[in-house]
Amino acid sequence: MCVKKRIITCPVCAEEIEIFDNPKPVVDMIIRVGVGIVLIQRRNAPFGWAIPGGFVDYGETVEEAALREAREETGLELTDLSQFHVYSDPKRDDRMHTISVVFTAQGQGTPKAGDDAAEIGVFTQHNLPPDIVFDHPCILSDYFARTAQH
Repeated sequence: MCVKKRIITCPVCAEEIEIFDNPKPVVDMIIRVGVGIVLIQRRNAPFGWAIPGGFVDYGETVEEAALREAREETGLELTDLSQFHVYSDPKRDDRMHTISVVFTAQGQGTPKAGDDAAEIGVFTQHNLPPDIVFDHPCILSDYFARTAQH
């Protein structure tokens, strides 16, 4: 395994500094509304449908990030937030290496597209849109397989 790092020069002291390119932490939320789950159609590339989510801000817990991202992208408040699984395949996002903490939750309110969402929809396992991006088809498959067992 190769460690990805860069050397930069400090603009103040002129010392060389090693900068390591570490994976970026993100959260994704499988939000239940009625009998379905909420997906957003992305406003930005890569275009397609996705589980609501986003980057964890510095100083923020993953739970706080999940609540914030849900509010920003869907207009929903979350209850029963529960960690589902962590997805860390370096190829899960073509833009960069991310590690996603995926949560499940119940959505409160009316879904409304906001922030990075161009559209929003509530889907069941049987009517998912065909153009789901990232590794979200795998995440949803895992989710539906687990909920079928209960």
